[in-house]
Amino acid sequence: MLIDDQIHIDTPEGARLTLSPAGPLPRALAYGIDFLIRGVILLVVALPMTLFGEGGSGVYLVLLFLLEWFYPVFFEAFNQGRTPGKKRLGLAVVHSNGAPLGFNGSLVRNLLRAADLFPMFYLTGFVVMLISPRQQRLGDLAADTLVIHSPPPPALSGATDSEAEPPDWPLSRQDQQVLLAFSDRAGALSEARQQELAALAYPDLPPAAALQRLRRVARHVLGAA
Repeated sequence: MLIDDQIHIDTPEGARLTLSPAGPLPRALAYGIDFLIRGVILLVVALPMTLFGEGGSGVYLVLLFLLEWFYPVFFEAFNQGRTPGKKRLGLAVVHSNGAPLGFNGSLVRNLLRAADLFPMFYLTGFVVMLISPRQQRLGDLAADTLVIHSPPPPALSGATDSEAEPPDWPLSRQDQQVLLAFSDRAGALSEARQQELAALAYPDLPPAAALQRLRRVARHVLGAA
């Protein structure tokens, strides 16, 4: 990934997030995987639905509608911006400021796929992505979202895969951004510097204990719980 293809976002807390927008090819491959998954579901359901006559056909059409329009919304809103296809390709949807994608944002970007499809085969969406400096289609522009490369999170030193802990305070989007930045940059910081940062979050704990707890909370935010 070229540096010019990366987006750097400075949060109000002074943390820097680096996002790498995904281009048309990996997004098309992810869509193809999701399309195949939906097709398999419809095929499996279609066979028993034929036994129920018109009622079965009605249920099948409802399922077809839900899979077409709400399959991506469900996964993006409740799986860290990743459908199965996006997860397989290492992609995720986030807001343009790096904040996690919510239900409303996912709903807007996916409902506008109808405009991106015009006149056929996502031609409008493809052209808009080529013009957009952040490779956003119309749905992304309306919802203020980006599709980014999201590699597996780096392992945090001193923490095992089973160590994850939800935060004991209401987690805002800015808090999530800071924790993600800490996870991304922890390997480049000395242990003393990490303890110093952890002490800001947990001033009542000894620095070593504060760092261990911050690592567990960061793992929870990364979805390792």
